[in-house]
Amino acid sequence: MEAAKGGFVLSNLAEVVERVLGFLPTKALLRAACVCRLWRECARRILRARQRLAWVSALEPGPADSHALVRAMARELEKVHVLPQTVLYIADAETFSGHEECHEQKKARKRNSKETANALEKLLPKRCQVLGLVTPGIVVTPMGSSSNQPQEIEEGEAGFALLFPKIDGVKIHTFHFSKDVKNRVFDESKFAEAGLKNNPDLRVVLLFGYNSWKPGATRFLHQIVNPLNEKSIILAGGQVDSFTSLASENNNAQPGDACGVVGLAFSGTQIQSATVLLDQDVADERTAEAAIQRLKAANIPEHNTIGFMFACVGRGYRHYKTKRNMEADAFRKFFPNVPLFGFFGHGEIGCDRIVTGNFVLRECNDIKDNLLHGYTTVMTLIHLGSTKANQA
Repeated sequence: MEAAKGGFVLSNLAEVVERVLGFLPTKALLRAACVCRLWRECARRILRARQRLAWVSALEPGPADSHALVRAMARELEKVHVLPQTVLYIADAETFSGHEECHEQKKARKRNSKETANALEKLLPKRCQVLGLVTPGIVVTPMGSSSNQPQEIEEGEAGFALLFPKIDGVKIHTFHFSKDVKNRVFDESKFAEAGLKNNPDLRVVLLFGYNSWKPGATRFLHQIVNPLNEKSIILAGGQVDSFTSLASENNNAQPGDACGVVGLAFSGTQIQSATVLLDQDVADERTAEAAIQRLKAANIPEHNTIGFMFACVGRGYRHYKTKRNMEADAFRKFFPNVPLFGFFGHGEIGCDRIVTGNFVLRECNDIKDNLLHGYTTVMTLIHLGSTKANQA
């Protein structure tokens, strides 16, 4: 009799069903949605309400047959409480991209970047936008809490994946511009196709140049950055080794030998953002904290906010005279509950700028080189708006 009553409740009372299903991680929730129409409708409502960013961090090296980020993703995606719509993953280039070598007269085949990227993409929903990058070093906040201490990992196996769900009032999309060797002039109509032109809600563009050592790469990056710098938006990013994944409904590019730019564009009137540049003169704890104080002074809301750190590979503990984690520690001091992610790369993109609502503070002037730097760090905050979502 009691079992029959329980069955009736779970088959007919949506409020109770929704409460019970709300404890399930996303994968289990999607399986439960197949039980009946009521459960499916409850599952949809639950997923729509889960609008908080989630992430997967990988800090421990492991067996040579798979990268630590692949193993962490396979494990943690069973537990996450969001349905990813856009994923940005960044991993260290050295271990993500393997090679073949001879050992004791046997050919031991190590993983390569394409195989690793495919393994990661297969773990994600089919309609998910995916942008993957590899860089010399990683900045990552360990899983579990936004207040965990971010780590600057300049050497060794590491990576992270940011899982953006569908967020009301926010649109995130990937883009890719590849240099055309036959044409020295960039066709700016491609900006409109990528949502970077004629888009009044555009607030933040994260830009990542790849194969920057190629002839003409710097000039091409200027052709992308300079028109965007005329807009009242945040521009931030840096030069990476290469991109390993770029998958969306309209764009499925494969890494090649050309140079170019990939990125993420964030649109939505509720988005607020700010960047600061830590230039070459920032070389100790005092000056690093002074720079982060400028970011704090922007008064960006810290709830539902993510931090990015794009640093030169020449900074880190070498720049700060063997003291490790200097800039990540300075960020955590002033932003105790904002997760921080990023990389050490081959050049930085950004400046001091604030975009909040209709207010824009521009510290970048019209000098051609003002957004492209070397031997610096760009710190960025992106606030995705207030949310009613509660992570289970």
